[in-house]
Amino acid sequence: MAKNEYFSKDTEQAIIEYISETDQVKRNIIYKTKIDRAFNKLVENLIHKYKFYHYDVSYEDSKNEVISFLIEKLNNFKAEKGKAFSYFTIIGRNYLIAKNRSNYNNKKSKEDLQVIDDNRDVINEAHNIEVQSTLKTFFDYFVDHCDENLNVYFSKKKDIQIANSILELFKRREYIENFNKKALYIMIREMTDANTHDVTKIVTVLKRKFNEMYEDYHKNDNI
Repeated sequence: MAKNEYFSKDTEQAIIEYISETDQVKRNIIYKTKIDRAFNKLVENLIHKYKFYHYDVSYEDSKNEVISFLIEKLNNFKAEKGKAFSYFTIIGRNYLIAKNRSNYNNKKSKEDLQVIDDNRDVINEAHNIEVQSTLKTFFDYFVDHCDENLNVYFSKKKDIQIANSILELFKRREYIENFNKKALYIMIREMTDANTHDVTKIVTVLKRKFNEMYEDYHKNDNI
């Protein structure tokens, strides 16, 4: 399929419209009606053209992960610097290259894993354990805080439902074997039947709040 059959001038204009729009409801409508199909087809073409087939999850979940990445980068697009098609093709391809290489190396390292480790840095390991302990304490506080303030951060029932599902998974994180971004999105979709764009929107809000609170925690050395 030619580029202009799915990523047209109308798509480019819709992306500019999406970026300039401040109302999240209107943004969602713009994305779903004018951008979603183009992003889906763009990612499909990238995966098949460059044969990015080293997945650690299903093809559909891998595709949705890349689409989610493109959605997160929508606000970074600058129309005066070039075409949206070229921009999102490049960053989508680069993301797939990095992810494909990482998955391949992980697969290879598991196959070649050796027990001997003569180069352990015990001091740094101890420091990392301390950092992880501090982060766990803060993370528990963050989840409790968001639990109590969901209605403050979100007004729509659907958004609150998605956010609540995310927080519930955070609470159960120690019991989830594969706790990463892909697994998170898959489980949230199963729990809420929400699409990738809606999940990304809520994750972005929670991530921004986490960063704000964690920065404040570091400054004051107090939760």
